Amino acid sequence: MIKYLTFSVSIAFISWIVGMIITALLIKTDFYQKKLQSLNFIKNEKINEMIGLAPFKWMIMHSFFKYFNPKLSGNKKILGSELVEYRKEMTTAELNHLFAFGFVVIFILIKIFNGLYLSAGVMLLVNILMNLYPSLLQQQNKRRIDRYLQILHQRSS
Repeated sequence: MIKYLTFSVSIAFISWIVGMIITALLIKTDFYQKKLQSLNFIKNEKINEMIGLAPFKWMIMHSFFKYFNPKLSGNKKILGSELVEYRKEMTTAELNHLFAFGFVVIFILIKIFNGLYLSAGVMLLVNILMNLYPSLLQQQNKRRIDRYLQILHQRSS
């Protein structure tokens, strides 16, 4: 079991690099600008509560993971003028994790195909925690930023 867990965590860390590369390749494309920037899987906050996104957010904010992306660190106040740039950074981080999730799914499918179900299950759980949940958290934060931007836009009109 420990070897499955260490392998899964290793693949998850490697997947982050793969996710960053894929995002970097797509960032200048029309597909990224038109489709990926506004990607939103779960729009209902009740569903986010049900899947445990709030405790996950607390865990990220109170662990060493908060230092992994200093541009998105929650330790400083964000000015209204910085929200658009902050949203771009958040979208990039979200897509890095989403592509990383897809990369690990390939390994999971190979494990299932080879009949290694326990290994695939451990890898799926680690992948959800290290890639899917961070992506969902970034989407939730993007929606909050969008609401703030809308309020600022209404005030300036």
